[in-house]
Amino acid sequence: MVDSERLAEIFKRLVQIDSISRKEGAIAKVLEEIFRSMGAETVFDGAGLKVESNTGNLIARFQGTKHVPPLLLNAHMDTVKPGEGIKVRFSDGLFTSDGTTVLGGDDKSALAVIIEAIRVLQERKVPFAPLEIVLTICEEIGLLGAKKLDYSLLKARCGYSLDATDTEGIVTRAPAANRFDLTVYGRDAHAGAAPEKGINAIQVASRAISGLSIGRIDEETTGNIGLINGGTATNVVPDKVKVAGEVRSHNLKRLSDETDKIIRAFEHEVSVYRETFPSDDGLPRLESQIYQDFPAMNIPEDHMVVDLAREAASNLGSNMEPKTSGGGSDANIFFEHGIVCGILGTGMQDVHTVRESIRLADMVKSVELLVELIEAYTRRA
Repeated sequence: MVDSERLAEIFKRLVQIDSISRKEGAIAKVLEEIFRSMGAETVFDGAGLKVESNTGNLIARFQGTKHVPPLLLNAHMDTVKPGEGIKVRFSDGLFTSDGTTVLGGDDKSALAVIIEAIRVLQERKVPFAPLEIVLTICEEIGLLGAKKLDYSLLKARCGYSLDATDTEGIVTRAPAANRFDLTVYGRDAHAGAAPEKGINAIQVASRAISGLSIGRIDEETTGNIGLINGGTATNVVPDKVKVAGEVRSHNLKRLSDETDKIIRAFEHEVSVYRETFPSDDGLPRLESQIYQDFPAMNIPEDHMVVDLAREAASNLGSNMEPKTSGGGSDANIFFEHGIVCGILGTGMQDVHTVRESIRLADMVKSVELLVELIEAYTRRA
């Protein structure tokens, strides 16, 4: 049986430990101590050095009581800003912050749920499969911990990532994403005395941006310009501007096409300017870089992780529906490495804002589902 008071206490303890991205060391140490006290073997990988965090990813292994392949459970240890000095409030079954920071339920609700689920299994003395708990760093700034995870430390080929809202849904589809960094180089000049000698890099970039389709492009594809940085002073024609953004899509051809459209739009405006105002210094010019931010995830609806989630929910008298997400998570990276992880919800709401909240009842429901899932997996495996 889930101990709701114990669950609430561990959640309150965890959210009040500062752990913004790249500063997860304090919570990692606490979690290591907790899991070791529960009988787990723990290890940190070397990802911290690669992503400039003060700790690596934490892997906790529970031997289990059945000789079957291990099941992976995943959550991330970092939170977004403002996420330092969190003061948790609890009233009428609802957790919030004091309104000056995020709550940190993304993803510390998952950490608390995983801990309580394993405690319940141990107390009930029921057979359960070996478990590999993978707690990552720097998820919020580009899934960096999962990208640099030492996969040789893992044996599990399937499992569940707890990093969503809906407690009656399992995310099976998530898009791929391209990130782009574009730099337009113009020519500086005095904006009042000799503006005709300059080439306004911000203006060239703005013309390209104004013709783009951004936001919701179609039901599978989104695009965004998220950062613009340029200029030095109001009286200087800006000679450089940097533009950064992304494209996401469940359709890889659309992902490629929409990314190309953005690059071509900037190339076009640079070319038009050069043709209209010829110069011998090759300005304006464009530098572009495109990166794969994360790969797509597409789990068939008849896959065991989906089937088990439905079975577990049904055993508890609730539903479990496959969902499509517009976001990326550690599960996308695991999928690329051959580990299939459905994404489960813990009930967290308004994440990444100071209005973030979560109900204890939803966390209890998440624990019950996870316990039932582990038992169902153990029987099936």
